[in-house]
Amino acid sequence: MPPLVAAAVLIAAVTHASWNAIAHGIKDQLLAFTLVGGGGAACGLAMAGFVPLPDGAAWPYLLASAVLHVVYQMLLMRSFTLGDFGQMYPIARGTAPLAVTVLAAAFAGETPGGWQAAGVAVASAGLVGLALWGIRGSGSRPQWAAIVAAAATGLAIAAYTVVDGLGVRASGTPLGYIAWLMILEGTPIPLYALAARRGAFVAQIRPFAVRGLVGGVLSVSAYGLVLWAQTRADLAPISALRESSILVGAAIGALFFKERFGAPRIAAAGLMVAGIGMMLHAG
Repeated sequence: MPPLVAAAVLIAAVTHASWNAIAHGIKDQLLAFTLVGGGGAACGLAMAGFVPLPDGAAWPYLLASAVLHVVYQMLLMRSFTLGDFGQMYPIARGTAPLAVTVLAAAFAGETPGGWQAAGVAVASAGLVGLALWGIRGSGSRPQWAAIVAAAATGLAIAAYTVVDGLGVRASGTPLGYIAWLMILEGTPIPLYALAARRGAFVAQIRPFAVRGLVGGVLSVSAYGLVLWAQTRADLAPISALRESSILVGAAIGALFFKERFGAPRIAAAGLMVAGIGMMLHAG
């Protein structure tokens, strides 16, 4: 992986964890994702007037990706409602790299080499270990509903990652692709919230407007960098490197949400860094 591509993906990782933390910090998750989606759609509309339209071959991918992103957002809302940010975010992100490796090999013809496959596996093990340590909630049983929602979120991430990797390569314009993706994926949840909350919508959303819209801008920036990177390198290592956002998410959970981040999680984070190093060595 070229150093510039790796740097872009790492910046995207920090930005992604930041907008997820903003969304998690708004207790009404429907309003949170309404603002993030609306902010992303607004950015997409602003971009669309200045960038080329994606080629026709990219539109089936755009439509499929928009559906997958809405599913992803609904699952992420559910997992954030049920569990801690520092645990749900790592599970959601940690299940994605291995799934992307399999899907990219099946649909994009990207068969990983030995170092790359080992790196993805080691990084994923670290990510999952980071997530699962301390997964028990206040009761005596693990939060299975939250775990299932977060793991399903990871599968949705893997699916849209591969779809977008193929779509942006077919588009002829990464900026045009991200603009129209933000428009298509950013409107359904705000429209649903407007219909569901009706007259109370404006009053409910006003206190969170600035935070949520900032989250939308960060969301566009994070995924735009990833889409650009996907035109320059294979999908699986980009996906795994992107999930270094888990380190940022765990730190945010500890610092701002007062969630645990002890020695076992630090060890799991070190395993993840080792896996990333193996992937970069393979590049």
